[in-house]
Amino acid sequence: MTQKPNPLHSIKVDGPIPAHLARSIIEETLRSAILDGRLPCGTALRQQDLADLFGVSRMPVREALRQLEAQELLSVTTHKGAVVAPLIQGDATETYELRILLESEAMRQSVPLLTSADHALAAGYIEALETQHDYSEIGRLNRLFHMALYRKAPNQRLLRLVEDGLNEEERFLRFNLEAMGLGKLSQEDHRAMLQAVIERDVELSVKLLTQHLNRGVEVITRYLASPAGQHRKTVR
Repeated sequence: MTQKPNPLHSIKVDGPIPAHLARSIIEETLRSAILDGRLPCGTALRQQDLADLFGVSRMPVREALRQLEAQELLSVTTHKGAVVAPLIQGDATETYELRILLESEAMRQSVPLLTSADHALAAGYIEALETQHDYSEIGRLNRLFHMALYRKAPNQRLLRLVEDGLNEEERFLRFNLEAMGLGKLSQEDHRAMLQAVIERDVELSVKLLTQHLNRGVEVITRYLASPAGQHRKTVR
């Protein structure tokens, strides 16, 4: 009987990790592996296995797992402990309703404070998205574009919650974007939002963002209800 490969073998650790950086290095390494699919949904992450992998005690591992759980990249179950979370948790409509509330407020706070350099950064992500064909990279660039518009919001806790939602969407898009058939429409939305932001029209910026996210939830909900989406949910 062929032994199932251990997903942790896909993670490479270069040399000893400084004790004061252990938690952050472990968190970022695991976060990257979750986002790019090396650690698939449902993978159990046991503290001792991770401590052995990174050559550290269990304390920084435990702290890193707590951070990833707070970002909703991990869920904790009774028998498995920390497990890589599903791509879209719960109801997609509820998820996007919450995103609309959080991102709208972040947009309101950020738009008046954005500079021409911030506008250029966001425009650069749109141009990169326009020519990108790697679906993993599209998910990452989409997250970075949105965060470029929200980045000057003074409420740092709000920004962390917003980025958690974008992280969840990024993971979902990496594995489902091609099947969903999204493309140019998203970029048209992005360009319209950026123009409103450049003009410092806060209410129009928020209105366009809400329309953009509502379109997203319509497409995702329709996809998850389709035979292809149902298949993805059962095999991931």
